[in-house]
Amino acid sequence: MGYFVGAYATAPVTESWDPAIQAEYFAGLKAMANVRGLEHPFTGALHPEDDDWFLANIDPQWDFVFTGMPGVMQRLGTDAGFGLASADEAGRQAALDFYEQARQAIHKLNRHLGRQAVTGLLIHAAPRVTGEETPDVAALTASLETLASWDWDGAELVLEHCDAKVAGQDADKGFLPLATEIEALAAANRNAGKPLGLCINWGRSALEARGVDGPVEHIQAAQAAGLLRGLMFSGVSGQESRYGAWRDTHMPPAQAFDIPAFEPCSLLTETEFRRCLQAAGALDFVGVKISVRPHALSVAERLAFIDGTLHILDKIGG
Repeated sequence: MGYFVGAYATAPVTESWDPAIQAEYFAGLKAMANVRGLEHPFTGALHPEDDDWFLANIDPQWDFVFTGMPGVMQRLGTDAGFGLASADEAGRQAALDFYEQARQAIHKLNRHLGRQAVTGLLIHAAPRVTGEETPDVAALTASLETLASWDWDGAELVLEHCDAKVAGQDADKGFLPLATEIEALAAANRNAGKPLGLCINWGRSALEARGVDGPVEHIQAAQAAGLLRGLMFSGVSGQESRYGAWRDTHMPPAQAFDIPAFEPCSLLTETEFRRCLQAAGALDFVGVKISVRPHALSVAERLAFIDGTLHILDKIGG
Protein backbone atom coordinates (compact mmCIF):
# COMPACT_ATOMS: atom_id res chain seq x y z
CA MET A 1 0.00 0.00 0.00
CA GLY A 2 1.20 3.51 -0.69
CA TYR A 3 1.12 6.37 1.79
CA PHE A 4 0.95 10.13 1.60
CA VAL A 5 3.86 11.96 3.21
CA GLY A 6 3.58 15.47 4.65
CA ALA A 7 7.10 15.99 3.39
CA TYR A 8 7.13 19.74 4.01
CA ALA A 9 7.22 19.10 7.77
CA THR A 10 10.43 17.06 7.46
CA ALA A 11 12.08 19.11 4.73
CA PRO A 12 15.63 20.45 5.26
CA VAL A 13 15.78 23.73 7.17
CA THR A 14 18.04 26.34 5.61
CA GLU A 15 18.38 30.09 6.09
CA SER A 16 16.96 30.72 2.64
CA TRP A 17 15.38 28.68 -0.13
CA ASP A 18 17.98 26.21 -1.42
CA PRO A 19 16.59 24.35 -4.44
CA ALA A 20 19.57 21.98 -4.67
CA ILE A 21 19.12 20.66 -1.12
CA GLN A 22 15.35 20.42 -1.57
CA ALA A 23 15.87 18.52 -4.83
CA GLU A 24 18.14 16.06 -3.02
CA TYR A 25 15.40 15.59 -0.44
CA PHE A 26 12.73 14.99 -3.10
CA ALA A 27 15.02 12.49 -4.84
CA GLY A 28 15.15 10.52 -1.60
CA LEU A 29 11.36 10.53 -1.36
CA LYS A 30 11.03 9.37 -4.95
CA ALA A 31 13.26 6.40 -4.15
CA MET A 32 10.78 5.13 -1.51
CA ALA A 33 8.52 2.62 -3.24
CA ASN A 34 5.79 2.89 -0.59
CA VAL A 35 5.26 6.65 -1.05
CA ARG A 36 1.99 7.14 -2.92
CA GLY A 37 2.45 10.88 -2.98
CA LEU A 38 2.58 14.06 -0.94
CA GLU A 39 0.40 15.87 1.51
CA HIS A 40 1.21 19.19 -0.08
CA PRO A 41 1.11 22.52 1.80
CA PHE A 42 -0.89 25.33 0.29
CA THR A 43 -0.13 28.89 1.39
CA GLY A 44 -1.47 30.88 -1.54
CA ALA A 45 0.39 29.48 -4.56
CA LEU A 46 1.07 25.99 -5.87
CA HIS A 47 4.51 26.08 -4.20
CA PRO A 48 5.59 28.56 -1.51
CA GLU A 49 8.85 29.35 -3.33
CA ASP A 50 8.84 28.27 -6.98
CA ASP A 51 6.03 26.59 -8.91
CA ASP A 52 8.32 25.63 -11.79
CA TRP A 53 10.86 24.01 -9.46
CA PHE A 54 8.10 22.01 -7.81
CA LEU A 55 6.65 20.76 -11.09
CA ALA A 56 10.13 19.75 -12.30
CA ASN A 57 11.02 17.82 -9.14
CA ILE A 58 7.91 15.86 -8.23
CA ASP A 59 7.44 12.28 -9.31
CA PRO A 60 4.88 12.42 -12.15
CA GLN A 61 3.33 9.23 -10.79
CA TRP A 62 2.62 10.70 -7.36
CA ASP A 63 -0.85 11.56 -6.16
CA PHE A 64 -1.43 14.57 -3.92
CA VAL A 65 -3.57 15.65 -0.99
CA PHE A 66 -3.39 19.40 -0.55
CA THR A 67 -3.59 20.86 2.94
CA GLY A 68 -4.58 24.44 3.62
CA MET A 69 -3.28 24.35 7.20
CA PRO A 70 -0.02 26.31 6.64
CA GLY A 71 -1.87 29.09 4.83
CA VAL A 72 -4.67 29.13 7.40
CA MET A 73 -2.23 29.53 10.28
CA GLN A 74 -0.35 32.30 8.45
CA ARG A 75 -3.57 34.23 7.98
CA LEU A 76 -4.75 33.69 11.53
CA GLY A 77 -1.51 35.38 12.60
CA THR A 78 -2.75 38.68 11.16
CA ASP A 79 -6.54 38.16 11.18
CA ALA A 80 -8.02 36.32 14.16
CA GLY A 81 -11.41 36.25 12.42
CA PHE A 82 -10.19 34.33 9.37
CA GLY A 83 -11.80 30.97 8.72
CA LEU A 84 -14.59 28.94 7.17
CA ALA A 85 -16.40 28.89 10.52
CA SER A 86 -16.00 32.59 11.22
CA ALA A 87 -19.00 34.50 12.52
CA ASP A 88 -17.34 37.56 10.96
CA GLU A 89 -18.53 37.60 7.35
CA ALA A 90 -15.35 39.31 6.15
CA GLY A 91 -13.23 36.60 7.77
CA ARG A 92 -15.38 33.87 6.26
CA GLN A 93 -15.20 35.38 2.79
CA ALA A 94 -11.42 35.73 3.13
CA ALA A 95 -11.25 31.99 3.82
CA LEU A 96 -13.39 31.20 0.79
CA ASP A 97 -11.09 33.39 -1.32
CA PHE A 98 -8.10 31.47 0.03
CA TYR A 99 -9.64 28.14 -0.96
CA GLU A 100 -10.46 29.52 -4.41
CA GLN A 101 -6.70 30.08 -4.78
CA ALA A 102 -6.16 26.47 -3.70
CA ARG A 103 -8.67 25.31 -6.31
CA GLN A 104 -6.73 27.11 -9.02
CA ALA A 105 -3.47 25.51 -7.83
CA ILE A 106 -5.09 22.07 -7.93
CA HIS A 107 -6.18 22.64 -11.52
CA LYS A 108 -2.67 23.83 -12.41
CA LEU A 109 -1.01 20.70 -11.02
CA ASN A 110 -3.55 18.41 -12.67
CA ARG A 111 -3.05 20.12 -16.03
CA HIS A 112 0.72 19.73 -15.72
CA LEU A 113 0.43 16.00 -14.97
CA GLY A 114 -2.34 15.40 -17.48
CA ARG A 115 -4.59 13.65 -14.98
CA GLN A 116 -6.58 14.21 -11.78
CA ALA A 117 -3.53 13.71 -9.56
CA VAL A 118 -4.90 15.71 -6.63
CA THR A 119 -7.20 13.32 -4.82
CA GLY A 120 -8.14 15.56 -1.90
CA LEU A 121 -7.96 18.92 -0.19
CA LEU A 122 -7.77 19.14 3.61
CA ILE A 123 -9.79 22.08 4.88
CA HIS A 124 -10.06 23.34 8.47
CA ALA A 125 -12.68 24.80 10.80
CA ALA A 126 -10.88 28.00 11.77
CA PRO A 127 -10.85 30.47 13.50
CA ARG A 128 -9.68 29.65 16.99
CA VAL A 129 -12.18 29.62 19.83
CA THR A 130 -11.19 32.56 22.05
CA GLY A 131 -12.87 35.09 24.27
CA GLU A 132 -13.40 37.35 21.27
CA GLU A 133 -13.80 34.81 18.48
CA THR A 134 -16.57 32.19 18.56
CA PRO A 135 -16.69 30.01 15.45
CA ASP A 136 -20.21 29.32 14.26
CA VAL A 137 -21.67 26.02 13.00
CA ALA A 138 -24.04 27.85 10.64
CA ALA A 139 -21.14 29.78 9.13
CA LEU A 140 -19.14 26.57 8.70
CA THR A 141 -22.11 24.84 7.08
CA ALA A 142 -22.60 27.71 4.65
CA SER A 143 -18.90 27.67 3.76
CA LEU A 144 -18.91 23.91 3.19
CA GLU A 145 -21.96 24.20 0.94
CA THR A 146 -20.22 26.88 -1.10
CA LEU A 147 -17.00 24.89 -1.44
CA ALA A 148 -18.92 21.75 -2.41
CA SER A 149 -20.52 23.64 -5.31
CA TRP A 150 -17.17 24.40 -6.96
CA ASP A 151 -15.32 22.34 -9.57
CA TRP A 152 -12.39 20.66 -7.82
CA ASP A 153 -11.25 18.59 -10.81
CA GLY A 154 -11.65 15.30 -8.96
CA ALA A 155 -10.27 16.36 -5.58
CA GLU A 156 -12.40 15.38 -2.59
CA LEU A 157 -12.99 17.97 0.12
CA VAL A 158 -12.01 16.59 3.51
CA LEU A 159 -12.30 18.48 6.79
CA GLU A 160 -9.27 17.66 8.95
CA HIS A 161 -10.09 17.76 12.65
CA CYS A 162 -7.65 19.77 14.74
CA ASP A 163 -7.42 19.92 18.51
CA ALA A 164 -10.49 21.68 19.84
CA LYS A 165 -10.59 24.22 22.63
CA VAL A 166 -11.09 22.31 25.91
CA ALA A 167 -11.87 24.11 29.16
CA GLY A 168 -9.00 24.06 31.62
CA GLN A 169 -6.21 23.22 29.19
CA ASP A 170 -4.13 25.06 26.63
CA ALA A 171 -4.97 24.40 22.99
CA ASP A 172 -2.57 24.40 20.07
CA LYS A 173 -5.04 25.05 17.25
CA GLY A 174 -8.18 25.42 19.40
CA PHE A 175 -10.71 25.00 16.58
CA LEU A 176 -14.22 23.50 16.76
CA PRO A 177 -15.11 20.22 18.53
CA LEU A 178 -15.46 17.15 16.35
CA ALA A 179 -19.19 16.85 17.13
CA THR A 180 -19.78 20.36 15.79
CA GLU A 181 -17.77 19.62 12.65
CA ILE A 182 -19.81 16.45 12.10
CA GLU A 183 -23.01 18.46 12.50
CA ALA A 184 -21.89 20.98 9.89
CA LEU A 185 -20.72 18.29 7.46
CA ALA A 186 -23.99 16.36 7.79
CA ALA A 187 -25.97 19.52 7.08
CA ALA A 188 -23.82 20.51 4.10
CA ASN A 189 -23.87 17.00 2.65
CA ARG A 190 -27.66 16.99 2.41
CA ASN A 191 -27.31 19.26 -0.62
CA ALA A 192 -23.80 18.41 -1.83
CA GLY A 193 -23.41 16.65 -5.13
CA LYS A 194 -20.25 14.99 -3.83
CA PRO A 195 -20.28 14.57 -0.04
CA LEU A 196 -17.46 16.03 2.05
CA GLY A 197 -15.60 13.82 4.51
CA LEU A 198 -13.41 13.88 7.60
CA CYS A 199 -9.73 13.20 8.26
CA ILE A 200 -8.38 12.39 11.71
CA ASN A 201 -4.85 13.48 12.56
CA TRP A 202 -3.52 11.21 15.31
CA GLY A 203 -1.35 13.79 17.07
CA ARG A 204 -3.99 16.51 17.12
CA SER A 205 -6.67 14.20 18.52
CA ALA A 206 -4.30 12.84 21.17
CA LEU A 207 -3.29 16.40 22.05
CA GLU A 208 -6.93 17.41 22.51
CA ALA A 209 -7.73 14.36 24.66
CA ARG A 210 -4.40 14.44 26.48
CA GLY A 211 -4.05 10.74 25.80
CA VAL A 212 -4.02 7.93 23.27
CA ASP A 213 -7.73 7.13 23.46
CA GLY A 214 -8.65 10.42 21.77
CA PRO A 215 -7.70 9.37 18.22
CA VAL A 216 -9.59 6.08 18.48
CA GLU A 217 -12.68 7.86 19.81
CA HIS A 218 -12.54 10.41 17.01
CA ILE A 219 -12.07 7.70 14.37
CA GLN A 220 -15.08 5.84 15.75
CA ALA A 221 -17.23 9.00 15.80
CA ALA A 222 -16.29 9.85 12.21
CA GLN A 223 -17.00 6.27 11.14
CA ALA A 224 -20.37 6.25 12.88
CA ALA A 225 -21.31 9.41 10.98
CA GLY A 226 -20.22 7.84 7.69
CA LEU A 227 -17.65 10.59 7.15
CA LEU A 228 -14.20 9.07 7.73
CA ARG A 229 -12.02 9.34 4.64
CA GLY A 230 -8.43 9.60 5.84
CA LEU A 231 -5.99 9.15 8.68
CA MET A 232 -2.74 11.06 9.13
CA PHE A 233 -0.17 9.95 11.70
CA SER A 234 1.77 12.60 13.62
CA GLY A 235 3.14 11.94 17.09
CA VAL A 236 2.75 13.86 20.33
CA SER A 237 3.76 13.53 23.97
CA GLY A 238 2.93 14.98 27.35
CA GLN A 239 6.61 14.89 28.32
CA GLU A 240 8.82 17.92 27.90
CA SER A 241 11.24 17.38 25.04
CA ARG A 242 12.63 19.18 22.01
CA TYR A 243 9.13 18.90 20.57
CA GLY A 244 7.37 20.43 23.59
CA ALA A 245 4.70 18.88 25.80
CA TRP A 246 1.26 18.58 24.22
CA ARG A 247 2.24 20.56 21.14
CA ASP A 248 1.29 20.00 17.52
CA THR A 249 4.90 19.69 16.39
CA HIS A 250 4.55 16.44 14.40
CA MET A 251 6.73 14.34 16.71
CA PRO A 252 8.05 11.11 15.15
CA PRO A 253 6.73 7.78 16.42
CA ALA A 254 8.28 5.70 19.18
CA GLN A 255 10.64 2.82 18.44
CA ALA A 256 9.01 -0.14 16.67
CA PHE A 257 10.30 -2.96 14.47
CA ASP A 258 13.90 -1.85 15.15
CA ILE A 259 13.65 1.37 13.14
CA PRO A 260 16.80 3.45 13.70
CA ALA A 261 15.15 6.89 13.78
CA PHE A 262 12.44 7.50 16.39
CA GLU A 263 11.45 9.63 19.40
CA PRO A 264 11.62 7.74 22.73
CA CYS A 265 8.89 9.72 24.51
CA SER A 266 6.37 9.64 21.66
CA LEU A 267 2.93 8.27 22.49
CA LEU A 268 2.56 7.13 18.88
CA THR A 269 3.62 3.51 19.38
CA GLU A 270 3.17 0.37 17.33
CA THR A 271 0.13 -0.43 19.48
CA GLU A 272 -1.52 2.90 18.65
CA PHE A 273 -0.82 2.59 14.93
CA ARG A 274 -2.48 -0.82 15.05
CA ARG A 275 -5.46 0.29 17.15
CA CYS A 276 -6.28 3.18 14.87
CA LEU A 277 -5.88 1.31 11.60
CA GLN A 278 -8.11 -1.48 12.88
CA ALA A 279 -10.73 1.02 14.07
CA ALA A 280 -10.63 2.93 10.78
CA GLY A 281 -11.00 0.07 8.33
CA ALA A 282 -10.88 0.94 4.63
CA LEU A 283 -9.79 4.52 3.93
CA ASP A 284 -9.29 6.74 0.92
CA PHE A 285 -5.84 7.71 2.18
CA VAL A 286 -3.38 7.06 4.98
CA GLY A 287 -0.33 9.19 5.58
CA VAL A 288 2.36 10.44 7.90
CA LYS A 289 3.55 13.92 8.78
CA ILE A 290 6.55 14.23 11.07
CA SER A 291 9.01 16.92 12.00
CA VAL A 292 12.50 16.23 13.29
CA ARG A 293 14.88 17.69 15.85
CA PRO A 294 17.44 19.15 15.85
CA HIS A 295 16.88 21.34 12.82
CA ALA A 296 20.48 20.76 11.69
CA LEU A 297 19.81 17.13 10.73
CA SER A 298 21.02 16.15 7.26
CA VAL A 299 18.82 15.17 4.34
CA ALA A 300 19.69 11.50 4.87
CA GLU A 301 18.81 11.68 8.57
CA ARG A 302 15.48 13.31 7.78
CA LEU A 303 14.64 10.70 5.19
CA ALA A 304 15.44 7.98 7.73
CA PHE A 305 12.65 9.23 10.00
CA ILE A 306 10.14 9.08 7.15
CA ASP A 307 11.36 5.69 5.99
CA GLY A 308 11.11 4.29 9.52
CA THR A 309 7.58 5.60 10.04
CA LEU A 310 6.43 4.11 6.75
CA HIS A 311 8.15 0.85 7.68
CA ILE A 312 5.91 0.62 10.76
CA LEU A 313 2.82 1.03 8.58
CA ASP A 314 4.09 -1.61 6.15
CA LYS A 315 4.75 -4.09 8.95
CA ILE A 316 1.32 -3.56 10.47
CA GLY A 317 -0.32 -3.83 7.09
CA GLY A 318 -1.70 -0.31 6.85
